[in-house]
Formats: sequence, structure tokens, C-alpha cells
Amino acid sequence: MTEMPRWDIFCRVIDNYGDIGVCWRLSCQLAAEHGISIRLWVDEIASLHRICPAINVSLTIQHWRGVEVRHWIEPFPAIAPAEVVIETFGCTLPANYVAAMSQHVSSTQTNSSLVWINLEYLSAESWVEGYHCLPSPHPYLPLIKYFFFPGFTAATGGLIRGHNLLQQQTVWQQSFADFWHKIGLPSPDPAETTISLFCYDNHRVDGLLDAWAAFPSPVRCLLPESKVLPNVTRWSARERLIPGDSVQRGNLSLHILPFLSQEDYDRLLGACDCNFVRGEDSFVRAQWAAKPLIWQIYPQRDNAHLVKLNAFLDRYCQNLTANVATNLRAFHLGWNHDGDLDWAAFWKNQLILQTHAITWAQQITLFGDLASNLVQFSKKFAL
Repeated sequence: MTEMPRWDIFCRVIDNYGDIGVCWRLSCQLAAEHGISIRLWVDEIASLHRICPAINVSLTIQHWRGVEVRHWIEPFPAIAPAEVVIETFGCTLPANYVAAMSQHVSSTQTNSSLVWINLEYLSAESWVEGYHCLPSPHPYLPLIKYFFFPGFTAATGGLIRGHNLLQQQTVWQQSFADFWHKIGLPSPDPAETTISLFCYDNHRVDGLLDAWAAFPSPVRCLLPESKVLPNVTRWSARERLIPGDSVQRGNLSLHILPFLSQEDYDRLLGACDCNFVRGEDSFVRAQWAAKPLIWQIYPQRDNAHLVKLNAFLDRYCQNLTANVATNLRAFHLGWNHDGDLDWAAFWKNQLILQTHAITWAQQITLFGDLASNLVQFSKKFAL
């Protein structure tokens, strides 16, 4: 019997859930669809527990969904390296693990026995195509690290997407009433616009909620717990807001949800008419949900994030008319930086945006999925 290939994936949680969200989805897909033995090293098990409640925060070693989850602690244990090592988002591998990689390569006299991949952040910028899969030799060890960029073209690593995701969404569409019941809400009225709001701390949220309250037709906003909740609480004039609470103001019905598991969050995206998302994981899932979206990109110094935002919008808006694209871009920039949040101007194009979201989801499936592309890349080294 052929032994399962072994991969180690390393993840450091920074200050949100996008990094562990990506790593967990990737690990589960590699194990389930490609028969790979995965060890996922995570420095904050509690963060993984938030998106996968089955994870036990008190265990240093556990198995779930075919993945061996290991608590990444210091000092790092002396272990044999895997055949494929994925360093996610420049998290820096433990020094003794790198030394073990070097010793392994030296003992086999060939680099083909180990592949070291640095999985980068998702970007729509054109320059990533030129750097995707480029080698970076270690300055003094016999190791080569390869840069792997997720992206939106065939010259990148693609996006995370399980092979049955689109079929799963079809099943969910037939059972949205069950989902609404699960989160304690009635199914939305057909006249309502249903919106999910998942974002970083954002002072512009007051204006957004005011716009929905003043909108001529009813708006239902679903707000999973996040760092913006204190701002929303102040806006509501309540002493506090907790999951299960609701606020009615004008035509806006605001419902506070608990922090959702990945599966429930995916279902929420599919059940809504428009999704406000943040970072990387929810951003990608919203695109697969094929619904209009507004993306809050992770803010960086000197507004460097706006370059990345505009790079995505340049691609996303290519097949939209000038007027629709202008309103879509203006709302994104207003949400991420400064400017008016003209919800009426944006949402008057709802039907066009919905059709475009479906077309876009079909388009990005053409470039393969991230997990499969990683596997194909690793096979070039004849492990």
C-alpha cells in the first residue's frame, strides 16, 4: 500500500481569523480530497475553536476531519519534517524545524525529497503573476523556498474551493428556512433586503446603518460578533448588545448573531442578498456565494491596502458598465477610506450586480482551486 504523503502546515494567528480560516479550509480539503496526511500547527488553538467548535482548546494534539491539529508551542518539539512544508503568510518556521529540514535534504543529497512553500496572501495585483512559484534559495542551508500566490488568473495559485462547494450551495438554497430557524430568525420577507455585515472596527458603520434605516424599503442586517460591535452598540444607544439582541430603527432590522462556524457562515452568505466581508477568508467565500459583496480589506499604513483594493476592483468591474462600476468602486472606497456611502446609488443596480456575481463565480472556477494547484506544484518535485 502506498503511504500517504505527509504535509506540515504552519499558521500563526495575527489579530483576526482570516489566516486560520484559510489554513483550516486548506488543511481539510487536502486531507479529504487529495488523501494527504496533514499536520496543522497553530499557535492559538482558541482561534481555531471559534471557527470549528469541535476543536478542544485544552489539547495539544487532536484529530478532526482527517487533520492532525498540533498546538504550536515553544520550545518546538524535535520532529522529522514532512515531505511538503507550507509556511503560511510568512509566519517564520521554528529554527530547529528548519535545521531538521536541512539535515534531511543533506542526507538524501537531493532537494526533490522536500518541498518548502511560502503561501502568500491573496492579491489581485498584476505583479504576483511574475513572482508566483519563484524559488528563493536559503542563504546558507541547502534549502529552497518557493513563493505561492493565490489569485484571480491562470498564472496564480487560484482560490480555495472544495470540489463539491457549488453543489453544496445548491443544497443550502433548498433549505434556507432551516438555516433561519437554526439562528433563531424567521425567513425574510420577499420585500426585505437581507445583508450580512462582517467587518473590522470601522467608524463608518454609523453612516451605513443610518442609510439602511432611511432606505425606502425594509433592510435586514445580520451582524455576527466582531470588533465593530462596540461601535454598533453606541449607534443603537443601548448599554450593550449581545448575540440574540435585535434593534429596530426606521426600515432597518439589525440582528446580532454569535460568531459562526465556517459552515454556518458559508450558509449565511448564501442566504443574504448582499454580503459585507473582510480580510481574505470571508472575502473568498463571498465570491463563491455568488452574491453582491462589499469588501473591507485589512488596513495598512500609508493606505497601501487601497492599491490592493483597486487592483481587485479593476478585475471585478471589467465587464460592468461604467456607471455601475463607478458606483461599486465608490462604495468600496467609502467603506475602506473616505467618501460617501451612497447605498441607494449602489443598490439600485442590485439585479445587475447579482447577475455579475454569478458570472464572476463561474469565471474564477476556470483557474483551478488553491489546494489542487498546490498538489500539482508539489508533484513536480517527484516526492
